[in-house]
Amino acid sequence: MKKMMFLLAAMVVALSASAQQVEAFPSYIEVTGVAEKEVAPNEIFLSITINERDSKGKISIDEQQREMLAALKKLGVKADEQLKMVDLTSSYFKRGNALAKAQYELKLGSAAEVAKVWRALDGLGISQVTVQKVSHSDLEKFKAETRSEAIRAARDNARALAEAIDQKAGKCFWIADYSSPVRTVYAAANLKSRAMAEETSFDAVVEEEGLEFQTINLQHRVQAKFVLE
Repeated sequence: MKKMMFLLAAMVVALSASAQQVEAFPSYIEVTGVAEKEVAPNEIFLSITINERDSKGKISIDEQQREMLAALKKLGVKADEQLKMVDLTSSYFKRGNALAKAQYELKLGSAAEVAKVWRALDGLGISQVTVQKVSHSDLEKFKAETRSEAIRAARDNARALAEAIDQKAGKCFWIADYSSPVRTVYAAANLKSRAMAEETSFDAVVEEEGLEFQTINLQHRVQAKFVLE
C-alpha cells in the first residue's frame, strides 16, 4: 500500500513539473526580419603616394608636396584639415643616393571633388592615387536605423503568421542579431584602370563617363521568437 501511495505521489509530482515546464516554455513562433538601406557616401578617402623615383630623383619630395598643396588649395581643399601624412620612407641605391617616398590620405566629400583632385594630381605627374575607402559621416546612425527596421520586420512577420492560424503574436522573448559587411564599389579605381588599359588620360575617361560612387549598402537580419497567444 505504501508503495502504491509512493508511486501516485511521484506521478503527481511529475505531472506538476510537466505543467510548470509547459508554462515556462509556451508555444512560440520563430521568424526572421530583414532590412536594407542604401546610403550615398559623403566621405571619400584617397591614398596619394609621391615618389622621387618617378622623376629619377630630379624633383624632391618637398617640391612635389608644395606643388600638390598649391593645386589642392586652388580647388578649395583645406589641406590642414583634410590631408594627413601616413608614411615617409627612403630607399638607398648602390650609388648612395636616397630616394624618398611619401604617402598621404586625403578626405573628400563627393565624386565631383575626387574627379577634380585626380585631374590636378595627374597633371602634376602624381599617378599613384587610389580610393582607399568610402563612408558616411552618419554611418553608425544609419546602421542603427537598419537594425531597428529589421526587428520591426520580424515583429510584423510574426503577427501575420499568427493571424493566419487565428492566434496572436505576444511578447518577444529571444532575439539573435546579425549584420552584413558594408559593401561599396570604388568606381574611381575602375575608371583609373580603364584609362591605363586604353593608354589614355584619366581626365578623358572621366569626361566621357563621369565619376560616380555606388551607394553604401547596409543590410541587417534578426531572428526572433514571439509567444503565441
